[in-house]
Amino acid sequence: MKTKLLLLSLLLGGTLAASAINPHRVQRIDREIQKRVFIPKGQVLAGGIVSYSEHEEDNLNFTVLKNIEGRGYDFGVSPFVGYCFRNNMAAGVRFAYNRTYLDLGNFDLNLGEDFNISLDDVYYLEQSYEVSGFLRTYMPVGRSKIFGLFNECRLTYGYARGKNSTGSGTSYDGTFETAHSLEIGFAPGVSAFVTDWAAVEVSMGVMGFNFKWVDQKTNQVEHGKRRTSSGDFKINLFSINIGMTFYL
Repeated sequence: MKTKLLLLSLLLGGTLAASAINPHRVQRIDREIQKRVFIPKGQVLAGGIVSYSEHEEDNLNFTVLKNIEGRGYDFGVSPFVGYCFRNNMAAGVRFAYNRTYLDLGNFDLNLGEDFNISLDDVYYLEQSYEVSGFLRTYMPVGRSKIFGLFNECRLTYGYARGKNSTGSGTSYDGTFETAHSLEIGFAPGVSAFVTDWAAVEVSMGVMGFNFKWVDQKTNQVEHGKRRTSSGDFKINLFSINIGMTFYL
């Protein structure tokens, strides 16, 4: 047994020695990614994304949805600031605020004579706040100094507070809700300079892991909790963001 172990050790050692002196062994390719500077060290970057949408319905009918009356809006803003501590690499912080409002006066769902759902005085309001630390890396497209790719790694904490209610008077039912979330992921994108100091950026939504904890209180009496976790690495075309970034 000892003789076999000795022979195996000698064979392994000889193989490693032969591979070490082999001049034709495969070597790592130098892709010169970091040698081509797209964003130089020392620049400060600042920018953000703003979104707003609103809707209003008055006696709207659509297939099985009948007599819809309501209005609402969604507003979001996400500024950020960062510093390039080395060529093509930046670190910074991002803030986000989002407000969602819906006031639905009437809503009927008609799926036939035996199945009808009718809701009235539906109210929903939520405000959320987020803070993120990010690390961003850039890579130019070929030798271009205008177009480049970037990837932003983020660690995000979020806090949200909202309320929803249905009915009125003696049939009123309302729920208050608070939520905490933690998100770890990355957001790839494309940057295109329109001037020497300003660029338009198109980025995807964050892909990664998300954890959320929700506490509810209904009619100031009943308590409820919910915890969710998810991992998503799919590209969602509806989560594309367009914003401006300034390099100072």
